[in-house]
Amino acid sequence: MEKEKIQKMWIADNGDGTYSNPILYTDYSDPDAIRVGEDYFMVASSFCNTPAVPLLHSKDLVNWKVINYCMEKLPFDYYDKPVHGCGTWAPSIRYHEGVYYVFIPMPDEGIMMCKTEDPWGKWSEPSYVRKVVGWIDPCPFWDDDGKAYMVTAFARSRIGFKSMLYMSPIQPDCSDVLDDGRFIYDGHATQPTIEGPKLYKRNGYYYIFAPAGGVKPGWQTVLRSKNIYGPYEEKIVLHQGNSPVNGPHQGAWVDTPTGEDWFIHFQDVGNAGRIIHLQPMRWENDWPVIGVNDVDGCGEPVLRYKKPDVGAVYPIDAPEDSDFFEGEKLGLQWQWNANYKPDWYSLKEGQLTLYAQPAEKKTQLCDVSNLLLQKWPAPEFRITTCIHTEHMAEGDVAGMVSLGGCYTALALQKKEGQLILQQRTGNWTKDDEKRVNLENFSGNTVYMRMLVEKEKEVSFEISVDGDNYRKVGSVTEATPGRWVGVKAGLFIINEEGCRGGFVKADWFVFEKK
Repeated sequence: MEKEKIQKMWIADNGDGTYSNPILYTDYSDPDAIRVGEDYFMVASSFCNTPAVPLLHSKDLVNWKVINYCMEKLPFDYYDKPVHGCGTWAPSIRYHEGVYYVFIPMPDEGIMMCKTEDPWGKWSEPSYVRKVVGWIDPCPFWDDDGKAYMVTAFARSRIGFKSMLYMSPIQPDCSDVLDDGRFIYDGHATQPTIEGPKLYKRNGYYYIFAPAGGVKPGWQTVLRSKNIYGPYEEKIVLHQGNSPVNGPHQGAWVDTPTGEDWFIHFQDVGNAGRIIHLQPMRWENDWPVIGVNDVDGCGEPVLRYKKPDVGAVYPIDAPEDSDFFEGEKLGLQWQWNANYKPDWYSLKEGQLTLYAQPAEKKTQLCDVSNLLLQKWPAPEFRITTCIHTEHMAEGDVAGMVSLGGCYTALALQKKEGQLILQQRTGNWTKDDEKRVNLENFSGNTVYMRMLVEKEKEVSFEISVDGDNYRKVGSVTEATPGRWVGVKAGLFIINEEGCRGGFVKADWFVFEKK
């Protein structure tokens, strides 16, 4: 595999002063973003995957890179195993008096906070802002008088109701709430399922940007009031309109050093998850107008538009996807399926070594903690990897996995000294994993290839020389997981209940089909 020929799967910058949406065809769910000087920072939810809460950076709002994670692990032992749909939900990021704060809701545990003075460096261990069940989508705000507040929404699945927003006064250092606060908005009549609130202030108005109507069929609402506790006026400012962009769901208002305003939001496209769009924004009569073709102040998403004027031109780039395992640590494109242990892997001399972890024979792959995964970077692609198997032990199972609601994997199983090529397919909501033995395999090196076609069809090929591939197994129709898109990756487990052996991988390369 020739590294210099490898290209990124999705580039939004057209190179002519324009960009195309989505700016990230990747599952950075529930984004929030800020500008600090000439730098933009964005966070997203990551549920039970770790490291948790990815932090992205850009200079121009179009070209982004993952630079860090806010949580190394989830701070509860039961996340040592996958807890699908739980963990870190929609976070928010703010900068105040030299400190970056990220508020992270965990709907079963409470509102957590991590902070740092260096977003590329170490973030603080998560601490409680409020220990409470069912509170979600928190956003902090510091007013002109130094007082601090937090606006939140609610998860009906945990607390029994939704479509309400709540304002809490909090300590200026975000260490605690000051009192119980109060409900400030009821969206049941006109803005059902209002959630994801982001709080700002402009021209004496407090603004809450919040999506309503549900993720796919919904719209973007803005509330405003001269009093932080309301009452709030409401206006729908962005909807799908005649565009192909469903939802347009929650996000963030950011500006540029040159005075432009922009809005980042997500769109749920199913298997690829919640992908990121960038919309132009302007103000009319102290209301934001987002997108284009606006009618009565409500716009629709753009597909191609002039890039933000940030006062300079920056290189075209995108988050990492392919990996040749040349660093001392895993690339930031990788996350594990649950809390991880550092001894699950090692990197040396351009190879990734994965060490088999014990798993009961009945455990479905979707519930294995040590799946090493990354998000889909495009709607269609192929991934190729080279795996060395000579150190596999009896009971080891190793290979490539496509993890979604409906998942599938191509694996080699070591049984009675023989390697058996096997496909495993199941659904995370059912105890129905099918394990089909395809053929015996001989040799110490296997080239595996995963093909993703039509945004849903996952199939496999293998080769013994890296040049001549043949199809194996059956085509699986992928489906999204619990609030997440499909991921792809590598794994090795041992089903004899012991530590087992290990495999080495030379690379994990994405290519356009």
